[in-house]
Amino acid sequence: MNSIKTLDSIAITVHAHRILRKLLDENPILEKIMRNAATLDEALQGTRNWILPRLHQNPAAEKFYYNTNNTSGLYKKLKWSDYAVIRILDYIDHAGEAYPDQNIHGELAVTDPIKMLWLAINFGIGGAKPGFFIDMLQLFRQFNGSYRRIPPKETTVIHWMNKYPSGIDEKVIQLRKENKERIIRLLMKKIDEKEITSTKYSFSEEMGDAEKREKMEEWWNDHHFHLRFAVRSPEMLNEMLDFSLDPDTMKILYAARDKGIPFFVNPYYLSLLNIHTPEFAVGADLAIRCYVVYSQQLVDEFGQIVAWEKEDKTEPGKPNAAGWILPSHNIHRRYPEVAIFIPDTVGRACGGLCASCQRMYDFQRGRLNFNLEKLKPEKSWKERLPELLNYFRYDSQLRDILLTGGDALMSSDKNLEHMLDEIYNMAVKKKEDNLERPDSGKYAEMVRVRIGTRLPAYLPQRITPALGKILSEFKQKASKIGIKQFVIQTHIESPMEVTPETRRAVQVLLNSGWAVTNQLVFTAAASRRGHTAKLRQVLNDIGVLTYYTFTVKGFKENSATFSPNARAVQEAKEEKELGKIPEKEHALMESLMHDSKKIKEKTARLRNAYNLPFLATDRNILNLPGVGKSLTFRTIGITRYGRRILQFEHDRTRNHSPIINKMGKVIIIESKSIEEFLDQLEEMGEDRTEYKSIYGYSIGQTEPRMPMYEYPSYEFEVAKELTNLEI
Repeated sequence: MNSIKTLDSIAITVHAHRILRKLLDENPILEKIMRNAATLDEALQGTRNWILPRLHQNPAAEKFYYNTNNTSGLYKKLKWSDYAVIRILDYIDHAGEAYPDQNIHGELAVTDPIKMLWLAINFGIGGAKPGFFIDMLQLFRQFNGSYRRIPPKETTVIHWMNKYPSGIDEKVIQLRKENKERIIRLLMKKIDEKEITSTKYSFSEEMGDAEKREKMEEWWNDHHFHLRFAVRSPEMLNEMLDFSLDPDTMKILYAARDKGIPFFVNPYYLSLLNIHTPEFAVGADLAIRCYVVYSQQLVDEFGQIVAWEKEDKTEPGKPNAAGWILPSHNIHRRYPEVAIFIPDTVGRACGGLCASCQRMYDFQRGRLNFNLEKLKPEKSWKERLPELLNYFRYDSQLRDILLTGGDALMSSDKNLEHMLDEIYNMAVKKKEDNLERPDSGKYAEMVRVRIGTRLPAYLPQRITPALGKILSEFKQKASKIGIKQFVIQTHIESPMEVTPETRRAVQVLLNSGWAVTNQLVFTAAASRRGHTAKLRQVLNDIGVLTYYTFTVKGFKENSATFSPNARAVQEAKEEKELGKIPEKEHALMESLMHDSKKIKEKTARLRNAYNLPFLATDRNILNLPGVGKSLTFRTIGITRYGRRILQFEHDRTRNHSPIINKMGKVIIIESKSIEEFLDQLEEMGEDRTEYKSIYGYSIGQTEPRMPMYEYPSYEFEVAKELTNLEI
């Protein structure tokens, strides 16, 4: 704590003084309390006495503040000023508490905002930064009523959406054709000059330029070509982008290579990045670009990155953080009903490396890589596969398997078909096992199969008619044994990623009888006003249902792409509301998961009937660094840098491991202040005044799941016994 005392003695800056003066001018009672307080305790008590009467003005706010398990009903009754009242009281209740902060490698971060104000007002010290004082200024404005929440009008949200073109707009298609031509010409030259070589992708000596160009066009439609010629160095990346990367960016990329961060960007995906951007597309590809270009923070932290999700740390035969006992690294599990299955195939790799990848800590340990030859399955995989799937067979609650990686569709057709066949065999045996069990002790049978992939965006050439046939045949036979939901779970980040190739790939998947749902990571670039709403619209247009909008996971390594949770709540309450589906139509929505071929038709009809630009079928949430997903939180603290400290509760609307009853609440310290976030958006060309209500969103409540994402019911009662669990 000596270091904290040292920080307390640091003088605040001139800029901080000016913000503080404004805060005091607007709140003379606060200034009087602070100046009359001889000690910090007096300052805390005086502030509490001032705030408490306001809490009692709204019974719902009073119940919410004192209740440990708040309901959505109470949450909906909170007034805008109640958010501020509850936050100030929470700041006082948690004053002086210290939490390990992985953004600073586990050092303690202390929340003491009233102390920071008291020290600054009376002594000009405390070391608090301008971002802290701006957050506090907005907090007391919200409390005194001068900072009001005025939700944007529908016309405003539509205007924001229209700022973003999609990859299926004719002007953008033409841009991409030019990018593709430039990349093809460059690769032709490198193949000709033997700078890059491949037995499969090479020219014969008698071929002329026209024939070579025709051959390149043929190869462009082959996903293996893109994997073979993926960019693996900063120099090649810059050359493929026509040397358009600035020196500062290149310096970061060189440092990333020296640190051991892999590069892997395929030519198709690079063709989505603009180098000469016309007016209509300025800033449109930023959400894509931040996936390809690494940040200084990532480079600095690489080698010290720790796993965000504790239950991802597995040791065979021992319980993970959620209490589940797992047989190997191939299976990850958080919830009773579902487990992730990661194959020992090329499916452990991806079609590219996302800069904010949640498994970057595995890349730094060398467990994940892009050596596709070494990732091919060993001979023993065929023997291990059914043994691993026995975990699902003999578990009392598992009914949903998510085949992912890496990227599940990076597996070859042969390997994927084999895995699906074994999943089918496991599901049959699990069903047969139940014939021997009493009615009150039957195990959950498999009702949902999902495949996780980013390839419709990264490498749509992989989605072939042959793949569609494998998926279709599996669905036909699996439906007969009671599996009811077949879902391709993809990750499309930007409307600019939805190209004609992506649209075609999605249609192949829909025609195979599998529904396609999307998970979006709410990066800073993706969080711009209207961007996510536009993505929902474009995805609905091609038959994709939105499923989750995730807050960026990770600590300082992802701070460049992190968008504060307040922005996630703001987006859900101010932009996503535009696509809210009437409850009387929820039954129709539920039917979509069973009839993928009619998803486009039915969603279009629904949108037209209610004049909805998109269907808001996703939930804004964060994967907790404990167990599960949630956006139920209260802002209980703030650091001297203005980084908010959030206290999360688990999502009580779904089943969990009983361990959550022992874990208590989860503390998360955000990696940037809201002021830093707004500065970043301004650098992207955004008008920060359009985000001004963001400071007030200090409380979140997890949205209910849409009925279509619920599990189908059984004709029997599932055993209450929890297997493979050790608390």
